[in-house]
Amino acid sequence: MTGLLKNWLLIDTRSRLAAGFLLAVAVLAIAAPLVTPYSPTAQNALPFSGISATHWLGTDDLGRDVWTRLVFGARASLMAAFVAVGIAVAIGAPIGLVSGFRGGWVDAVLMRIVDTFLSFPGIILAIAITAVLGSGLTNAMVAVGIVFSPSIARLMRGQVLVTKERGYVEAAISFGSPAWWIVVRHIVPNAIQPVVIQSTFMLGLAVLAEASLSFVGLGVQYPNPSFGVMLRSAAQFTAINPAGVYPPGLAIALLVLAFNALGDSLRDVLSPGTNTRRRARRSAKQAPAPQAEPNGAPSRDS
Repeated sequence: MTGLLKNWLLIDTRSRLAAGFLLAVAVLAIAAPLVTPYSPTAQNALPFSGISATHWLGTDDLGRDVWTRLVFGARASLMAAFVAVGIAVAIGAPIGLVSGFRGGWVDAVLMRIVDTFLSFPGIILAIAITAVLGSGLTNAMVAVGIVFSPSIARLMRGQVLVTKERGYVEAAISFGSPAWWIVVRHIVPNAIQPVVIQSTFMLGLAVLAEASLSFVGLGVQYPNPSFGVMLRSAAQFTAINPAGVYPPGLAIALLVLAFNALGDSLRDVLSPGTNTRRRARRSAKQAPAPQAEPNGAPSRDS
């Protein structure tokens, strides 16, 4: 696995492009005060000004520089994504591990709790949790992490159940290895790969969740910038400035696309069997049908 990960970015074009884009966004977000001379909340008397040398993406309804707010807003989106997914893994992975390894009534109780959370629509549950915790980026991402955690728990449990049946685990049990050693040495390293892949995809979902919660006023609070706040503000003035929704909208779409491309590439590296089966099914669908002779008999070529 280590060797595959070392060569991952060198071999796959998708991973290089996605990782390069995400790295560029992260650098811009960290160095935001250095790449723009404006404050993200400073107003001026030039609302809806066009693209110019001083305002690369124009200004919004209050004359604030759109490029500045976009760069500072990337901080909120990236932080939100990693915090939410980190919370989801921290909650869901241990639950799935304990549930799959212990089995019995422990598995039954934990999975019924997980099923209860999965029965609610994700965004509705996130809004409800955020309303209880209070508005703000941190509380919103805690809510998103809680919403994501049941999926991680289910995935981890399934991988643990499969890994428990492997010969090396049965051999370790027969040699009298303690349970904690079996979990640390055999179960977790061989069950965590799909969780890593799913977490990469969830980073894109977390960006969308942050934008959605900020759009309805439960995430980043106005006038602080985030992609969702910018999108909500621009949507109110589409009749005057229809192009205003493009910068935050494209930023959200490109971030989600980059995280999905990175996750898809990582899946091909860590789960090559899945990729091989997917390609085989695609080739079978695209294969030409056998040709028949006029009398109905199959042709010699087929």
